[in-house]
Amino acid sequence: MRSPSTILVTGAAGFIGSHACVELLDHGYELIAVDDYSNSGPEVFARVEEIAGRFVGAVYELDIRDRRSLSAVFDRHAVDAVMHFAGRKAVGESTRMPVEYYDTNVGGTTSLLRTMHDHGVHRMVFSSSCSLYGDASRGPLDEASPVRPTNPYAASKWACEQILADVCHRLPEFTVLALRYFNPVGAHPGGLLGEDPSGTPDNLMPYLAQVAVGRRERLHVFGDDYPTPDGTAVRDYLHVMDTVEAHRVALEHLADRPGMQIFNLGVGRGSSVLDVVAAFGAACGSPVPYDIVPRRPGDVSELVADASAVAHAWGWKPTRDLADMCRDAWRFQQLNPAGYARSAHLANR
Repeated sequence: MRSPSTILVTGAAGFIGSHACVELLDHGYELIAVDDYSNSGPEVFARVEEIAGRFVGAVYELDIRDRRSLSAVFDRHAVDAVMHFAGRKAVGESTRMPVEYYDTNVGGTTSLLRTMHDHGVHRMVFSSSCSLYGDASRGPLDEASPVRPTNPYAASKWACEQILADVCHRLPEFTVLALRYFNPVGAHPGGLLGEDPSGTPDNLMPYLAQVAVGRRERLHVFGDDYPTPDGTAVRDYLHVMDTVEAHRVALEHLADRPGMQIFNLGVGRGSSVLDVVAAFGAACGSPVPYDIVPRRPGDVSELVADASAVAHAWGWKPTRDLADMCRDAWRFQQLNPAGYARSAHLANR
């Protein structure tokens, strides 16, 4: 089986998807980018091209649940493999919008699978999540740890994994690598590309950055009564550049064995919310104001990766630490204080 060279990326304008586009272009892949811009915008691709020094091959605005439009893309391009990031991703929002999360995440994945199969494309790198481990009773967590999703976002990712595994079992031409990454944060080190969510951020790092740059008054820390050293939730934070590097390396290993494989991605060390607040304060040069508020539904106390399996299988390990993550996220926020669209407008004045 030859290595893939033309990659269709779903959710390509999003935080991780856009960084993956840079990583793939930097390594000589041809791209077909797909996004519905529900939590992103098309302006990101000019930045991707500026960083990579290459054009994105083709960009399509569509919802992957629209099989007719998605099929037309596969009709136009000879796709070798798919890197699937598209989906809703906020834990708290998922508890308020469960139907939308199942519809988008599970429905989008089945639509994509059917369209791939119809066009003879059977290789996928799937963006999964550590959240499906739920409120783990031990840690660090390896791939054999029990799956106990505590919110619709996590449950939707688990449903997708089960579907992908069953498809690979029943249709042996399919090969899937599912990467359960822990908490991707940071930004491209040049500051042109980062996390720019629509509306109020649901994740810690972009909210911290917006407080630090003056867009928001104070950070809300959800709960200080967890069974952790300082009472705040502990997560394994992974630099987005390490995250997308692992996805790119996964393409090189799709031919290792048939069927579906699952790997954790993480650094193997936990940082509490207050650890991250302190590290971000060090990066931006002043303390970030915060208030302790009640826990959010669906959150768990601690999620830390045992990522030794991917290191053993591929020889890959992350190389960036929390200070790097905060430094790069802060540089992006400084250069884009009001986000992509406003910064682009200012640049063109």
